[in-house]
Parts: sequence; C-alpha cells; structure tokens
Amino acid sequence: MNRSLKFVIGACLLVVAIGYLMAAGLQTSSTYYFTIAEFLPRQHELGEQPVRLAGRVHEGSLRKQTSAKGTEMTFTVGDFQGPGHETAPGQVPVAYTGVVPDMFAEGRDVIIEGKLVNGTLMAQSVMTSCPSKYEAKPGEGGPDAAQQEAQR
Repeated sequence: MNRSLKFVIGACLLVVAIGYLMAAGLQTSSTYYFTIAEFLPRQHELGEQPVRLAGRVHEGSLRKQTSAKGTEMTFTVGDFQGPGHETAPGQVPVAYTGVVPDMFAEGRDVIIEGKLVNGTLMAQSVMTSCPSKYEAKPGEGGPDAAQQEAQR
C-alpha cells in the first residue's frame, strides 16, 4: 500500500472512533424526565420501573422528620405553573429519605428519581433548580418599573 492510502484509512478510523465516543457520551449523559402531565396517564404502564419526574413542590405539602437514616420527608409534586408553563391537574405524592438539597423548598422546581410504589414515588434522589438571582420580584424593579419611573 502506498503512503497516502494508509493515511486516508487511518484518518477514517480516527473519525469513526471519535464519532462513536461522542455518540456513547451523549447517550450516557443525556437524561430524559417526565413532566406530571406526561407521567400521570402512563403511571400504570410504567409500573415500578425507575423514572425521572420533573415538577413543582406544592405549597403546604412538605412534611420533614429527622432520623438516623437522614431527613425523612414527604411532599407532593404538581406540574409547573406560571407564565410559559401549562398547568395540568393532578399531583404525585413523593417520599424521600436522605440528604435534602440546600435549595429544596415548597414552590421550587425539582427533578426526582425513583420508583412508583403503591401510588407514591419512592425517591432515591431529589435535585432542585436554582432560582434566577436576576429576576425582580413583582412590583420591585425590573425594566417595566424603570420605564414607569422615567415616565413620571
């Protein structure tokens, strides 16, 4: 074989290897989660297989108790509510024992990994989303308030 043919074959093998590694990395790092609206109709179909569920912790539903295993808590999760989010009826009860994320609170968006057992999602992990530090509270600043002040 001549030298240029060996170079082309080597380059092709390298491109295929890099493509395979990228595809394998994307498959392991990409994770899908169900919203409440997607999960509720399919909960019987999913059975007790592991699921990842995204939702918002309902106000007034959180119950915490400290034990030797960690913090035991129960709460309910509903679909996202607010501008840009659809509101779906229904909620899912969640039970979790372990270390509670720092940002966990009622009204916070969460992603829960666990299994549905007797209608309750038995969580193995709870992840929270960080609220935006830069959003103004309603009536407290923001671009609209600045424009209103300039018009006065």
